[in-house]
Amino acid sequence: MRALVASTLLLTAAAGAGRAEDWPQWRGPNGNGVSTDKGFPTRWSAEAVAWKARLGGLGISSPIVWGDRVFVTSQSGRARLKPGNHPTLARGEEAKAEKPLGAGSSAEGDSSKVEFLVEAFARQDGRRLWQYRLAAEGELPEVHQKHNLASPSPVTDGRHVYAWFGNGQLVALRLDGTLAWQRHLGREYAPFQVNWGHGSSPALYEDLVILLCDHDPGSYLLALDKATGKERWKVERPKGSVSYSTPTIVRGPKGDEMVVNSTTRIDAYDPKTGELLWWTGENHRFAVPVPAYDDGVLYLSRGYRSGPYLAVRTGGRGDVSKTHVRWSVPTGAPYVSSLLYYDGLVYMANDAGIVTCVDPRSGEKVWQERIDGIFTASPVGAEGRVYMVSETGETIVLGAGREPRVLSRNAIGERSVATPALSRGQIFIRTDDHLICVGPAK
Repeated sequence: MRALVASTLLLTAAAGAGRAEDWPQWRGPNGNGVSTDKGFPTRWSAEAVAWKARLGGLGISSPIVWGDRVFVTSQSGRARLKPGNHPTLARGEEAKAEKPLGAGSSAEGDSSKVEFLVEAFARQDGRRLWQYRLAAEGELPEVHQKHNLASPSPVTDGRHVYAWFGNGQLVALRLDGTLAWQRHLGREYAPFQVNWGHGSSPALYEDLVILLCDHDPGSYLLALDKATGKERWKVERPKGSVSYSTPTIVRGPKGDEMVVNSTTRIDAYDPKTGELLWWTGENHRFAVPVPAYDDGVLYLSRGYRSGPYLAVRTGGRGDVSKTHVRWSVPTGAPYVSSLLYYDGLVYMANDAGIVTCVDPRSGEKVWQERIDGIFTASPVGAEGRVYMVSETGETIVLGAGREPRVLSRNAIGERSVATPALSRGQIFIRTDDHLICVGPAK
């Protein structure tokens, strides 16, 4: 392991309390994909971006933003691909535009040496401030051709950046890029073996880093002390649980709840202790999405091809299938991307380019429109608009509302799978090769 510091810039007040304009985790400050900031652009092109920064490796993790810094994780060197057929998400004609991670890219570096990277960029101009490199240790899990071991997105509390990788290695870095602590959960607890590779990102709660490890050798939730990395609690998960989803923490009527989507069911825990609070749902394949949340109600899909989606009230105890499930639709949800609750409506976009708007009170479709694109990234909302990044390198901007309105299609000419970050009028898009900033200079 070595830290390569490319800048000696002094730290400022970025270590203070979080602010509304920051995007400190995947899906934003509240984990719901919504920004309350203003000044975001509606139209741009590959030639009209604020800046473009070359990344040191490949990955599909999303960028996060804190203060004047943007953080991204990557992998240098090739991960082992799982043998056999690698199914695509899109079907029919749309599948022609679907490509593996790094198709045509030279960013992987020496394929015989795998390293994990955490990079910090200046939000003003895209200068790389520092790069931390971590040698991959132990036997590396096999992955799908569309991702590698840098799939989990980092998270920050303004003091540390927590970066987790698909073999179980976890680092906590100070904002100047130096190491605070590290763990290797794949060695310490159980191997990180899961079909197509690990995908869950860390979640922060008060003084805890919470990690969902739903894998074939053993499924568990783990809470570590943010300052030291020491174990605070660990709970076993239902036998056979597999998940690529990230824990979502929401405010319930009886206290905070941490919701987990997995192949066995949907569970809610007390994030302070790991105590199981409630559960619902039946066995399902390939649980990837996370819930959206508003006013005491969770809107979530289970994942897999045209899977179910439902609305669940928080605050229950035990099996809430008959008491707290407001409505449930058996089919039609996206495989990978999560739902977006925004301005009184629920939006979803699937890998076949179909965008659906749903009434959150009943689950009934308000409208459904085929909009060309392959939507692995989750939609995000701001300023009365819904932003959807397609793997083809386009960001489609919709007007939020009860009628389908495409405001613009913005091509940047590079494959993109990661969900964008929105902060202070700027949109940060991670492609295979670059971190791209769209919007006014800050």
